[in-house]
Amino acid sequence: MTVLGRIAGAFATTALTCAALTIAVPHASADDSVPPEYAYLDESPEGANDWACTPDEQHPRPVVLLHGTGMNMTNTWHTLSPQLAEAGACVFALNYGGAPELLNPHIVQWGLTDIKGSAQQLAAFVDTVLARTGASQVDIVGHSQGGVVARQYMRFEGGTDPVDPADNKVHSLVMLGASNHGTTFGELQQQAHELGKLLDIPEKLIVRGQLGPAAVQQLHGSGFLRELNAGAQTQPGVAYTSIASRTDGVITPPESSFLQAGPGATVDNVWLQDGCPSNTADHNSLLSDDRALYLVESALYPDDFPRDEAPCTA
Repeated sequence: MTVLGRIAGAFATTALTCAALTIAVPHASADDSVPPEYAYLDESPEGANDWACTPDEQHPRPVVLLHGTGMNMTNTWHTLSPQLAEAGACVFALNYGGAPELLNPHIVQWGLTDIKGSAQQLAAFVDTVLARTGASQVDIVGHSQGGVVARQYMRFEGGTDPVDPADNKVHSLVMLGASNHGTTFGELQQQAHELGKLLDIPEKLIVRGQLGPAAVQQLHGSGFLRELNAGAQTQPGVAYTSIASRTDGVITPPESSFLQAGPGATVDNVWLQDGCPSNTADHNSLLSDDRALYLVESALYPDDFPRDEAPCTA
């Protein structure tokens, strides 16, 4: 199978249009039912989107889960969501960046459209979560593109307040295989470049046609990422954890997931293989790997999940 085929398989995408799906902006409701603006969403993963959930003293912040490119909340968070709910957290998840399939417009694929628009969808969702739960902040867990969507939201769409970090809407961001500094998608970017030269078209148009605009924005050296990472890579008052696997074949090189802490922020860059060199989890296996998910829980609740007790599975 070609690199393009492997990447497309990893993202579970098919031939897609690039037109964004129209998403209604939500408004908080006084009852405990699902906000009507989110009736379009797929079935929630187990443990997520209980709009009657009230945070407790041990878990004061709701946790918002963000899937990656070509994925959705249901197939991404079927393992972590119930684990976090069992630990006592109020868990919420959404689908973002939707586009209809080219050959079957009744089927929507998620995480494909402009990341800036996806960050705006996240902003509306977080506001609804805060209003419904009465919390002042959320924690966010993002896989792949989900980490970048969260960072775009925090920097440009109101998720943080650099003047007064006490007013931040986000306390912690935990990322799994995030495309923070772009990726070559294995050999995909080089293959697209060579094919583009042959056809006399830009490489980004080839990637866009296969994986959508959001994939182009995640390419190594993209203008979107230059803007996102300009100056400080972090926002004051936020605790960042970036978990990466040395065997990730989608985010390449894998260390591009890591961030450098700017003023007033903390960053914990974690290799999955540190303390467990036999672990071979790839990009999507981060979503089900026992060690990876324990490290997420440890980042959120270090007293309940000491990092040195993380399981080591091959």
